[in-house]
Amino acid sequence: MRGRKTIAIISVAMTFLSLSFYLFAKGAGSAIPRSSVLNGAKKSPHGDTNILLLGLDSRRDNNGNNLPRKLLDIMHVGSSSSIGGYNTNTMILIHIPADGSHAVAISIPRDDYVNVTGYGPQKIKEAYGLAKYSSELKLIKAGVQNPDREKQSRDVGRALTIATVGTLLNVPIDHFAEVNLVGFYDLANAIGGVQVCLNHAVNDAQYSGAILPAGLQTITGAQALAFVRQRHGLPNGDLDRTHRQQAFITGVITKFRTQGLFGDLGKLKSLLGVAQKDVVIDTGWDVLGFLPQAKALTGGHITFHTLPIEGYAMRNSQSVNLIDIPTVQKFTHDLFYPAPKSTASPSPSPSSSTKSATAKHFNYAHLANGGAVNGAGIPCVN
Repeated sequence: MRGRKTIAIISVAMTFLSLSFYLFAKGAGSAIPRSSVLNGAKKSPHGDTNILLLGLDSRRDNNGNNLPRKLLDIMHVGSSSSIGGYNTNTMILIHIPADGSHAVAISIPRDDYVNVTGYGPQKIKEAYGLAKYSSELKLIKAGVQNPDREKQSRDVGRALTIATVGTLLNVPIDHFAEVNLVGFYDLANAIGGVQVCLNHAVNDAQYSGAILPAGLQTITGAQALAFVRQRHGLPNGDLDRTHRQQAFITGVITKFRTQGLFGDLGKLKSLLGVAQKDVVIDTGWDVLGFLPQAKALTGGHITFHTLPIEGYAMRNSQSVNLIDIPTVQKFTHDLFYPAPKSTASPSPSPSSSTKSATAKHFNYAHLANGGAVNGAGIPCVN
């Protein structure tokens, strides 16, 4: 009889926990700020999903308010709200096949020189800010006040950025998630730190504030933000920063996988708080329905790549990345829609899918400059 009571109690407890998790996830879907910029947009074929992650380098919150000076000082990002403007310094497109096979993520270097509709050739990171600024002037003239003005003008910036990425890579964008500057800081704190690995110690106190030793380590808060922002003192500048961003996401995924954060309602509550404050997603994204795919991603079923460039140049007194449109589109297509295994060519790699270094063509595929460390599955980066 005691055994039956125990089983009954466990069953009730499991049912309660499952229901709580369901209600939490359902609530999370409605609590995260939404944008309608993808309403009516073309969808990926065959049930595949393309998700664009945008990291916004703004010193303002989602309502256009300046971030607290104390927080800016802690994050070592400067005190002026004009610093960074509304550049999208992080752009990562994730492709999730409908059949549940391996997902692929492609980082788009922020200085890639592309055509931005209405503004001509520009760094791709500037599409958001250019469109937002133009829209904001019109909204000011129309008498629209914040926070509505901020939300509406940001939507114009998002729409142009999404369109620019979709045109550049010749793929549809099904969903997007935008996180502001403080999001990296809050996320690292919410999950109790993120493991990363550095090939060499870094001291970038003057710019990003990154002062970190070599090797495997756990970073939180300001350290995490400095880690993903550093570009000064790195061999490949912004391209190495792209790897930092990939490494940070890999560390987050590893934490979810190894510590079962999906089953920790306390941690999930903290993450929801971050999402409510620092994140915006599209109105069509069913967060609850996405959970199975999210769990698959945190199981390690994803590989990171960086969009190849042809070299560097000066345009309008700015250093830019030169790219070849047919090359980057083929690179993306081959990763998203690989040929059947019987006739497949090798996956894109520095030696097989790109030109040689002497041709000034660079491809930092697979992220792992130094491989996994101590069996933790964390790649080492510069």
